[in-house]
Amino acid sequence: MATSTEIGRFSPWDYVVFAAVLLISAVIGIYYAFAGRGKTTSQEFLTGAKSMTALPVALSLTASFMSAVTILGTPADVYRYGAMYGIFAISYALVVIICAEIFLPVFYRLNIASTYEYLELRFNRVVRILGTVIFIIEMILYTGIVIYAPALALNQVSGFNLWGAMIATGLVCTFYCSLGGLKAVIWTDAFQIIIMLAGFIAVIIRGVVVQGGIQTILNDSYYGGRLNFWDFDPHPLRRHTFWTIVIGGTFLWTGIYGVNQSQVQRYIACKSKFQAKMSLYINLVGLWAILACAVLSGLILYSVYKDCDPWTSKRISAPDQLMPYLVLDILQNYPGVPGLFVACAYSGTLSTVSSSINALAAVTVEDLIKPCTNLSERKLSWLSKGMSAFYGVLCIAMSVIASHMGSVIQAALSIFAMVGGPLLGLFSLGLFLPFCNPPGAIVGLLVGFAMSLWAGIGAQIYTPLPERSRPLILSTAGCYFSNTTNITSVTEMTTTMIFTTVQPHVSERPLLADYWYSLSYLYFSILGTLVTVVVGIIVSLLSGGWKQNVNRDYLYGRQDSILFMFSCFKTNKGDKIEDISWKPHPKVGHDNPTFSQDEISLSQMK
Repeated sequence: MATSTEIGRFSPWDYVVFAAVLLISAVIGIYYAFAGRGKTTSQEFLTGAKSMTALPVALSLTASFMSAVTILGTPADVYRYGAMYGIFAISYALVVIICAEIFLPVFYRLNIASTYEYLELRFNRVVRILGTVIFIIEMILYTGIVIYAPALALNQVSGFNLWGAMIATGLVCTFYCSLGGLKAVIWTDAFQIIIMLAGFIAVIIRGVVVQGGIQTILNDSYYGGRLNFWDFDPHPLRRHTFWTIVIGGTFLWTGIYGVNQSQVQRYIACKSKFQAKMSLYINLVGLWAILACAVLSGLILYSVYKDCDPWTSKRISAPDQLMPYLVLDILQNYPGVPGLFVACAYSGTLSTVSSSINALAAVTVEDLIKPCTNLSERKLSWLSKGMSAFYGVLCIAMSVIASHMGSVIQAALSIFAMVGGPLLGLFSLGLFLPFCNPPGAIVGLLVGFAMSLWAGIGAQIYTPLPERSRPLILSTAGCYFSNTTNITSVTEMTTTMIFTTVQPHVSERPLLADYWYSLSYLYFSILGTLVTVVVGIIVSLLSGGWKQNVNRDYLYGRQDSILFMFSCFKTNKGDKIEDISWKPHPKVGHDNPTFSQDEISLSQMK
């Protein structure tokens, strides 16, 4: 392998490939801006006028949260903790089934542009605004981290200018979101997911060749303890076990795919409910493909650097730089290919940032501005574009703040767990519990949010001890050091050095640090969801929830279940089928004139 001084500079062809990806993304936005000049409604801009088919939406769903955090962070996680991360394949399958068969039918039937519009229909406007504000805060924080994290890693490893990379990323996303709306985002995501897979495949193929075959990689991983797929320890303080990943991961990703506006906005943009469901199931294949590539890349990382870890030998400053370091190491003699991986990492960032900007614009216009004004559709369309530009600039500014947040990757993972859990609990109260009333929803959400924040922020301050997170051994025995450093002592320090430098001395840790704050980050979502639901039930019952009269259209019901669909398919053609078109309740919520012309009947589902 090359030494550290030989790694870190791109050839002109690498820059050409990287720039080409950004240019194509911008061109897509320009195309849809001109193609849609006669379609100036906010519906066309924010939902694609429900004209999308399953395949591009599925690719967009996959790309939306497969950011550079995934491309850079997942292989590094496998390198440090083992291939147990691959168990997320089970979580992804459960999440897609839950979202396709429970959340999607209700949101599609109600024909809403914003998931938070549902909260007003089911509860009241206060709940809607509260949910919207929490979502906006969540996405701004997350998007700023997503912009900053890959820029930092690629700057330190490849020599990219940090601030230039951050600003360029944010501006390109803002540009094609502001011009082209959701269609531009979906088609750009479809292009970017192909680039992401191409970058991974290039690394995998070259890594297998360099190591002399896949068998060598698997042997190295096995003897290095990296093939640790099955750990059934039920202890909730363990970072990753089968149960934390399957149960905690299912709650975490259901909060993203089930109620997060960035994802819901995509599958309700499909032309039919069948196409929307198909987009989710096709997306599952994409999630599995990205996960498999990321896990295999992590095993290649270990096989290549098992005797000389670049992190503990100080050749890189953070584990998240391992993948760019590997690419520049094994692919430096192939002009353009390292640039393809840079494009791969930035494609993940572009897709996530564009999804966030478009979703932030959608919820702001639909949930905060539109209900309070009587603006024309043309003005709402221009306002949507203006909000996309505003949030793009705001997220770029947030990425500057993120540069002072320390462990940005862990922060990114924790945000969705801490905020997504209570929001998932809130929507669960509305969909499944008819006696839950607005006071119960508000108090439940606030208490659940406070509890998950307490645990999550505490975990950031007091990092769990090695016996909780259980990092695997990293060796520097095969490294060449320019001085006479005792290599053995360096190797022995590998598993403890990070903990002694980022947290207070063990004697200074409060009792909560080793119990409450050491809870697996995947359980933050379960904590927020359960606390929100339990408190919401108690408050609703104490405040007379049993006495309220709820419109059954706003609940998950028989018409939304797959069993009901099967019974409809068995009905004879001459039989009369009841029309289940949604009509606004006369006393609860409001009519949305933008979408009322698209009421869905059962005949359209066939």
